[in-house]
Amino acid sequence: MKFSPYKRLRLFLVGICLVFLLSGCGVWKHFFGDDMEPSPPELMSEGLEKFRSGEFEAATEIFQKVKDRYPYSKDALQAELKMADALYQRDMFDEAYEEYSEFEKLHPKNPEIPYVIFQEGMCFYRQSSTIDRDQSKTLRAREEFERVIKRYKNSPYANLAKRKLRESLVNMAEHEVYVGNFYYRIGKYEAAMDRYLYVIDHFPDLGQYYEAIENIKKCKEDLAQEKAIEEKERIEGRSWWSSFKHFIFDNEPTY
Repeated sequence: MKFSPYKRLRLFLVGICLVFLLSGCGVWKHFFGDDMEPSPPELMSEGLEKFRSGEFEAATEIFQKVKDRYPYSKDALQAELKMADALYQRDMFDEAYEEYSEFEKLHPKNPEIPYVIFQEGMCFYRQSSTIDRDQSKTLRAREEFERVIKRYKNSPYANLAKRKLRESLVNMAEHEVYVGNFYYRIGKYEAAMDRYLYVIDHFPDLGQYYEAIENIKKCKEDLAQEKAIEEKERIEGRSWWSSFKHFIFDNEPTY
């Protein structure tokens, strides 16, 4: 049977299609490459798997890809939060805080907000310095934990925040006592008292309160002793001057 060129071309194309259908996508990939873009759920599944296995850097990149390529998909919301979590796990606390903060601004009614604010506090808490250093990060952590407790008192994160808040307050109180003790050692008793009084005013429920009271007593005793010494020296100095004047002016020679 003889076919026209048009029919031969049509049969050839049908045969090609049958080959691809019967051999699956392997042949397609062989000839044309694998340019199929993963869907948002597929990317999220891969990112979560990386996160669970501790590959946080790889997870961060995947979550960022979901955010960039599918910003309006339902998976983008989860990607925003999990990216912040991945950065936190990498000890990139400033970057993680920015992501948590952005999530809170964009989704203030989201049910994950108590967790988000708690994590904002933890970003500062994990950067808190030892008591001999500046406590500005501890103060920021305190503010975030107090926000959780005040706004979401029935959330389980409020209970976690209470524990971390107490630890933050202890660090801040110990810092004030440490600085006060430094001033005391170099004889700056009034400056030391200012630090101890700050502890009494701001941390009355902590153990450092009683330490501050005892130290204030010592400062007052040392200040009183200093004053007594100064008064004694003043009196002795005046007495010396009086004796000197008496010797000079009251014992003039007679001619």
